[in-house]
Amino acid sequence: MKALFINGSPRKNWNTHKMLESAMNGAAGAGAETELVHLYDAPFRGCVSCFACKVKNSKTNGLCAFRDTLTPTLEKARQADVIVIGSPIYFSYPTGAVRSFMERLLFPVLRYSAEERSILTKVIPTAMIYTMNCPENLAGQINYPTLLSPNEQALKLLFGYCETLCAHDTYQFSDYSRYDVTMFNEAEKAKQREEQFPKDLQNAVELGKRLVEKAKELNA
Repeated sequence: MKALFINGSPRKNWNTHKMLESAMNGAAGAGAETELVHLYDAPFRGCVSCFACKVKNSKTNGLCAFRDTLTPTLEKARQADVIVIGSPIYFSYPTGAVRSFMERLLFPVLRYSAEERSILTKVIPTAMIYTMNCPENLAGQINYPTLLSPNEQALKLLFGYCETLCAHDTYQFSDYSRYDVTMFNEAEKAKQREEQFPKDLQNAVELGKRLVEKAKELNA
């Protein structure tokens, strides 16, 4: 049982990375072999619209035919039993690296067929983990659920199962006094990090465990 975790944040050892590490701990505790990939470690492109994956009798088998620094990660994803993608939210969307990764991950799996939408023969439980500066009570007002839901819908359509986990109102800086951020109250942000973020991390642990158990259940 292999579980692949994708860090779509340019930052390491911060909110998104820590959420993914917690999810990995949960997956490992459920018996999975886990691996974490940092998308920003090497530059890559999104889909180049070559359509090699849509040629009749294509031999790509769901793997993007365009080869670059992302190819090894895509190969790991094709062999994974669980896939978890983490990203901070920038201007209402996942990072550009995550969007490019998802183009390369999803499009080769999508079938242009009236009968079937995915080339996959088994369910691969997936999840999106989002970290964001936005407080939870404002997320709905600025349409975050509507803006982010297509990612879950696409993963569910093609891989068969997907969940979404959000960590709201996250701590952005180790020292707020260095930055021009008067719209935020550092004491309140620190309290949120101290009281809520540990709960978010535990939710991620439970998510990782749940996805591995789901993979075992669905593909027994």
